[in-house]
Amino acid sequence: MEPVSLMMIAIGLSMDAFAVACVNGLCTVEEKYNYALKVGLYFGFFQGMMTIIGYLSAFYFKSHFASIDHWVAFVLLAGIGIHMIWQAYHQKEISCDIRNVDSHRALIAFSIATSIDAFAVGISLAILQVNISIVSSVIAITTFALSYIGVVIGKRYGYRLGNKTDYIGGLILILIGLKILFEHIS
Repeated sequence: MEPVSLMMIAIGLSMDAFAVACVNGLCTVEEKYNYALKVGLYFGFFQGMMTIIGYLSAFYFKSHFASIDHWVAFVLLAGIGIHMIWQAYHQKEISCDIRNVDSHRALIAFSIATSIDAFAVGISLAILQVNISIVSSVIAITTFALSYIGVVIGKRYGYRLGNKTDYIGGLILILIGLKILFEHIS
């Protein structure tokens, strides 16, 4: 996989985690940098692992859809991207009604919720036959970094940022899906 495509996927996947990290940064009572480290570790770990799980599960089904694999990758990436944009459009305002965003349980729930997309992308990556250790590591590190930054930004600028990051992440994933489709068609 080309380094530019890999970074675009990693950044696109990290946008959900970044957005949640911004809100968590806004809502947390913990010290900013300790909490940023904790959120980054949780979100990065789950994002990397869900990518691997999606990748491995795709091999079980690979023989069933080898002739349409590029369409599957396109539909998954574009679908995730469209869903991210739709969610961003329908989100009205940031709310800190969530109780105890600092707890282990809350961080696991946020980590799972923001890494579901990584599972689907992992399936797409299996179709492309990439080195999953490198790809999942880049995704995990990128998610860690953006989540860390997200908490710090959220603590400082949370209400001004809103949901713009989900628009950007969704658009990136749609563009990558189109790129995969056009490469296989031509």
